[in-house]
Amino acid sequence: MTEPQPLQVVFLLFPGITQLDFTAPAQALCRMPGASLAGAAANLDPIATDSGFSIVPTHDFASCPQADILCVPGGHGVTEALGDAATIAFIARQAAQAQWVTSVCTGAFLLGRAGLLAGRRATTHWGYTHLLPLVGAEPAPGRVVEDGRVVTSGGVTSGLDFALTLIARIRGDAAAQAIQLAIEYNPAPPFAGGHPDRAPAAVTEGLKARVYGAAAARMEEALTAPD
Repeated sequence: MTEPQPLQVVFLLFPGITQLDFTAPAQALCRMPGASLAGAAANLDPIATDSGFSIVPTHDFASCPQADILCVPGGHGVTEALGDAATIAFIARQAAQAQWVTSVCTGAFLLGRAGLLAGRRATTHWGYTHLLPLVGAEPAPGRVVEDGRVVTSGGVTSGLDFALTLIARIRGDAAAQAIQLAIEYNPAPPFAGGHPDRAPAAVTEGLKARVYGAAAARMEEALTAPD
């Protein structure tokens, strides 16, 4: 039996990352035949996540291998990362030779800042989709949006859908289905309200008032700040 072609998967790590944006797709992609994973950050110091624990990078930007699949997660730390020249340069450099360029949640804005979403259809967390035109992208519906080699996904849990979609593109449906079964990804949430088009309006508006109104304003400020 022919061995599958090796594939290097590189995740960008930065302070304030949403850990599930990283760990959910990593859990699926690490099981893809031939895949090797790396987590790259500006240095090898532990990266503080939004969950109260830290993740240790495997590489710094200088030592990171070239990605076949580049994945940029999101999180509230994106607003600071948008202004970090080394982070944006790393994304652009890796993306130039990657077969696939991907994001989860607000990681889309880091792709956009690196010039990778101009003229492309894309998605992000529902609380920020209206800001996608600021990076030249056309907002598109769906938990996973494919535009050529660029694949973006919605908020947090959408990263698992993105990973399985990508595995199917690369290794075939059967491989993706086997991984889905292995990790028992069979969601049956207690409420049908994971997106504003299904959630009660009062819940959506309350969450916007408490979190995403201000968070989107901070993101807009970071995206429109002069260089």
